[in-house]
Amino acid sequence: MNRRTYLKSTLILGALGLTSLSIFKWIDLTKPVNPALLWSKKDIIAELAEMIIPETDTPGAKSASVPDYIINVLLNCMDIKKQNKFCAGIKALEAYSVNNYGKKFLDCSATERLEVFDYFARHAGFSYRILNRINNKFFGEPFYLTLRDLTIEGYCMSQKGATLGLAYDYIPVNYNACIPLQPNQKSWATK
Repeated sequence: MNRRTYLKSTLILGALGLTSLSIFKWIDLTKPVNPALLWSKKDIIAELAEMIIPETDTPGAKSASVPDYIINVLLNCMDIKKQNKFCAGIKALEAYSVNNYGKKFLDCSATERLEVFDYFARHAGFSYRILNRINNKFFGEPFYLTLRDLTIEGYCMSQKGATLGLAYDYIPVNYNACIPLQPNQKSWATK
């Protein structure tokens, strides 16, 4: 066997392997999602949302019904790739907590949950923007970014979040485009 034939066959086998892996991942991302699976993970989603917006002197994500909002938006408004990516992210989070702490995510202590959450927040994307854009285009947005965006959106759109967490002016008297913020002033709920 000469060297050219060997190099050609090696390149062809490598390309076939890479193509088959990409096709498998694409098929896995485009299969339909079972809604019961997402509703069964509501407790985990609630804990993760509460870690993003915890309850302090203002209501947290759980009391603002953010987990219901996240699941409803995922099932009714997001494409299949994002739904599958989110479900795969929850599975990866559970597997990571079992592998590193020997228990399910909900059974972990608060510090262990925070460490698991920080791990997924740090590994949500690449350091180069172009790689993130390519990955988001072909394989969907990472789990953590979808969770973060939907949590903030759901909290700001909820009644408790808009009225108690943000400064909501039900009937604005006049519109002032540029006003200085006062110390400890809440963000405005209206745009």
